[in-house]
Amino acid sequence: MSRDSSARVLEGHAVLVTGSSKGIGRTLAVGLAQNGAAVAVNYKNDEDGAHETARLITDAGTEAIVIGADVSKPDEARRLVDEAAERLGRLDVLVNNAGRSRFSPFEDATEEDWEDVVGTNLRGAFFASQAAVKHMRALGKGSIVNVSSCASVLMVVYHAAYTMSKGGLDALTRQLAFELAPAIRVNAIAPGATGVERSRQYDPNFDESWGAVIPMDRVIEPEDLVEPVVFLASDRSAMLTGDVLHVDGGWGIQGVVPPMDDFDFEADQKRG
Repeated sequence: MSRDSSARVLEGHAVLVTGSSKGIGRTLAVGLAQNGAAVAVNYKNDEDGAHETARLITDAGTEAIVIGADVSKPDEARRLVDEAAERLGRLDVLVNNAGRSRFSPFEDATEEDWEDVVGTNLRGAFFASQAAVKHMRALGKGSIVNVSSCASVLMVVYHAAYTMSKGGLDALTRQLAFELAPAIRVNAIAPGATGVERSRQYDPNFDESWGAVIPMDRVIEPEDLVEPVVFLASDRSAMLTGDVLHVDGGWGIQGVVPPMDDFDFEADQKRG
């Protein structure tokens, strides 16, 4: 992900990436830093992971701060955004990345499942964005990038709460783009099946089984998402707002998913 310093298109920008102690969030936070941004790293439980993300950011030559907050709780989401803006001196970009997924047959989904998934994926993005608006308006501009999912348009079995939450996030992206223009742009990326640690934990054959149904013949890696997010965060996409950019290796073209009859729902429920 290293970049020539002349291409640091986010130099002077302050960015908050929610859920950036590991996985996609960590990769995005470091990639944004390598493009010049100072980054606020957010975690819910994994403080050690968040500090490791921060170390990678400072190694990239920019400022990093670490803030613990559970974005599914509106008061904490607001505090997170306000603290990030105060400590970094401004807030140019918000990346709503924090996410939860709980697989289960629809009829077995619990209120706890629903609350965990929808609370993080949708409520968190809503209230974090609401808090970010005042800081961005003070600058006269800003960019919000939501991390959605191909699941919002490509139905995946046993994924009802997640699909609903990401569909809502797509709708929120369009609504805020309309309502906050022209000062603040709001877009989303929709990754396909992505090879993060948690995916490989619940499915040791994740790369093979999911890569086999993707036209580009492999799963998406977190690094594949960096340039799309940098593009949407920066002035390079100055006239893009309300878009959902699918980064899925063509998966959505055919819409095939691997069999999940042997999926271990109990193991999935135990993931942190």
